[in-house]
Amino acid sequence: MTGKDVPKLEEAAGLIPQGTRINVTFLGNENLRMRLDAARAVKRLGFVPVPHFSARRLGSRADFEQFLGGLRADGTGTDVFAIGGDPTRPEGPYEDSLALIESGLLREYGVRHVGISGYPEGHPAISGEALWSALRDKSAAMAAQGLDGGIITQFGFDVDPVLAWIERVRDEGIALPIRIGVPGPAGVRRLMGYAARFGVGTSASIAKKYGLSLTNLMGTAGPDRFLRALADAYEPVRHGTVKIHFYTFGGLRATSEWIVQFRKEALA
Repeated sequence: MTGKDVPKLEEAAGLIPQGTRINVTFLGNENLRMRLDAARAVKRLGFVPVPHFSARRLGSRADFEQFLGGLRADGTGTDVFAIGGDPTRPEGPYEDSLALIESGLLREYGVRHVGISGYPEGHPAISGEALWSALRDKSAAMAAQGLDGGIITQFGFDVDPVLAWIERVRDEGIALPIRIGVPGPAGVRRLMGYAARFGVGTSASIAKKYGLSLTNLMGTAGPDRFLRALADAYEPVRHGTVKIHFYTFGGLRATSEWIVQFRKEALA
């Protein structure tokens, strides 16, 4: 959710299991009050807030501490998500999420669990080796700080590269739990737009495997096939702890309703 999505979360709350982790994004057009209010709303409704820190959007150490202090005061800052962010140049002293972890401030302000990003299909602006180096460094830094952590991946439409990526993560000696990013049901045109922005593969064969129609961009698609394929190929010993993270591209309520129906059908 974004800082503006509190009414939408309240609308969908009855469909979401209590204790669900809900990430609160860090957007450039939102301010500290909106971010803190959103985290408080998540907690008030019975969920676990996971506020984001966008390293390159933090203008100063004071800004970082002000956000951390507000979260600590509200009891909403034990679980966070650290990301580099969209700006190509830092607006303050933090170049990337590793810098946030190594600052020591997260632990000092009561953070216990840090989420970091994973990119099974790579990143359009970062080399593959740089991504693997960053993942290793962040995992080691969290261990050195005594912080628990986990990885949330960028979404994709093809299970095969996701599983291959997980296997390499484990081969690298990284045992962090992984949450596979999955887009909730959304319009095909919107999904294609996000895919193009984040460098996600959308060839005709991949689209067909996922259930997308590139000739009918007016339709809506959900991750049914992707999740079933992931469940069929998942091996706990080989892949370790793997869960799901939903990107609510089609809205909080639509995603929540889809999950309820999918779970019902799976258990039938």
